[in-house]
Amino acid sequence: MTPATNSSAGPVDPGLLEKLFSQLPDVVFFTKDRLGRYARVNDTLLKRCGIKDRAKLLGLTAEQVFPKPLGASYAAQDELVIREGIEIRDRLELHLYPGGGRGWCLTFKTPLYSGKAITGLVGISRDLHRPDEFDAGYRRLARAIEHLQARHAEEIRLDALAKSVGLSLDRFERLVKRVFCLTPRQLLAKTRIEAASRLLVESDRSIADIAHACGYCDHSAFTRQFKATVGLAPAEFRQSQRQASAAERSDEA
Repeated sequence: MTPATNSSAGPVDPGLLEKLFSQLPDVVFFTKDRLGRYARVNDTLLKRCGIKDRAKLLGLTAEQVFPKPLGASYAAQDELVIREGIEIRDRLELHLYPGGGRGWCLTFKTPLYSGKAITGLVGISRDLHRPDEFDAGYRRLARAIEHLQARHAEEIRLDALAKSVGLSLDRFERLVKRVFCLTPRQLLAKTRIEAASRLLVESDRSIADIAHACGYCDHSAFTRQFKATVGLAPAEFRQSQRQASAAERSDEA
């Protein structure tokens, strides 16, 4: 794997990056070769995949590591980066972990180059944490966030939301980004996808009914955003989470 390059300081060794990112338990780090196979991974990724031996993960693709629909989604994302040279920045994703666990992340992937040729990619996924409720910015936004959470099934106008807390849209967007590490649109999408994921697991309502209940007037638009965020279509997510719950109950018995 050709090291990433810093024009002012010279090549950056991916091995050093792996060691550095292994000190951050809330950040997944990886590099992949031009075929999408893992070349470097940090300890956090190993734990998230439920793999103890690093050698068992290296050389595998996302499709070989993750369940079929999920792995195919990650592999398609890698393909865009490696084949098309498209950089992925701050992609909001709901990651699914072994045993049915879930966690919200912001993902970044960028191509690795040798000269003008793409030799692979490097990426990180950073966990999103609950905001500090004692932060002055959070308190300023509290009423707008409560409105967003309670009325996410309705049409949400961001300018009206900003006005409700006495802020211009510009200042509102900056404050939301500082407090939540998300744009207002990402925060709204996160709220809706979280609500939809609960309904998919805890109820037998139809996908179309859940889409409408979570603020999507178009069933297909809901399916596209859900799959782009979670990596699975809503029906696949429902099935995978119920299977994980059933397996967990069986193990407990």
